[in-house]
Amino acid sequence: KAISRNTKLLILDEPTAALTIKETQSLLKVLASLKAQGVGMIYVSHRMEEIFDISDRVTVLRDGQLVGTRNTDETDDNELVKMMVGREIINHYPHWEYNSKNKNIKLKVENLNVKNKLKDISFELYDGEILGIAGLMGAGRTELAKSLFGVENIESGKIWIDGKPVSINSPKDAIDLGISLVVEDRKDEGLVLISSSQNNINLPNMDLISRFSIVNEKDSVELSNKVVEDLSVKTSSIKVNVNTLSGGNQQKIVIGKWLARNPEILILDEPTRGVDVGAKNEIYEIIIRLAKKGVAIIMISSDLPEVLNIPNRILVMHEGEITGEFSKEEATQEKIMLAATGVSVQ
Repeated sequence: KAISRNTKLLILDEPTAALTIKETQSLLKVLASLKAQGVGMIYVSHRMEEIFDISDRVTVLRDGQLVGTRNTDETDDNELVKMMVGREIINHYPHWEYNSKNKNIKLKVENLNVKNKLKDISFELYDGEILGIAGLMGAGRTELAKSLFGVENIESGKIWIDGKPVSINSPKDAIDLGISLVVEDRKDEGLVLISSSQNNINLPNMDLISRFSIVNEKDSVELSNKVVEDLSVKTSSIKVNVNTLSGGNQQKIVIGKWLARNPEILILDEPTRGVDVGAKNEIYEIIIRLAKKGVAIIMISSDLPEVLNIPNRILVMHEGEITGEFSKEEATQEKIMLAATGVSVQ
């Protein structure tokens, strides 16, 4: 639609955020063709590899201010990251070790089926483990997350938590069982954008800050301030609406409101989508810190480097089924992509 009217200037804002690798490659070919025709483009993205693939110059903004502009062929990842976050990030993916030996099986799922969405899903999740789930768009990853949180109607299958069979028919059931879900789309499902950070943090925690259905303002403020402090959310006040915060700080609010419940099982659906490199690094540190405390974590991601570097174990889904399982050591981009397209991988 945007290029259908003899466009001279095309502005693209995170155009590949919800695209697969193949779809992204197709889009970049279209942009290269438009460039050859003389169309000028402003391409907004957090994906460094795309910036270096297609741009001639790179301009970095931070906190609403111009930091600088570089010719793409005269800069590198490290310089741009330093410009973006105001400091040098030595390790984009924090390293940590995990061994499931002698660890408790926190969650066990057996032959889980959701009509037209999931088929015979079975897996185990250990205490303190980060279990990655990869796959293409529409593979069923989000549906799996929502079924475990009581949003999707489970047709058949069994679920155990700490070895005890459980029934999850609603989000309340899941919350009561110690499960929290950070949703994929923070703007449409995770936040009330025209409301304050305090109100957003309060929403899933009313039982913690109210008595007889009346909110205790002192408890509400204390809870919100603790979340903001613990996750280093950059905001002038918890009273400020979340739509004034950066994407990374909005994502921290989405994560923080659930961490306030001290979940035993945390499901993260695309936890770093649409945030800058610095915020990603901070979110990785939060996730690893939680795992070290014993929280069992399911991490759904379309970012292959993220999937290969953060989780301890990776499940791959295709058309509602699990088509591959890899340890961190044996996983490769090729193996994950083959399994994601339904090819059996040995």
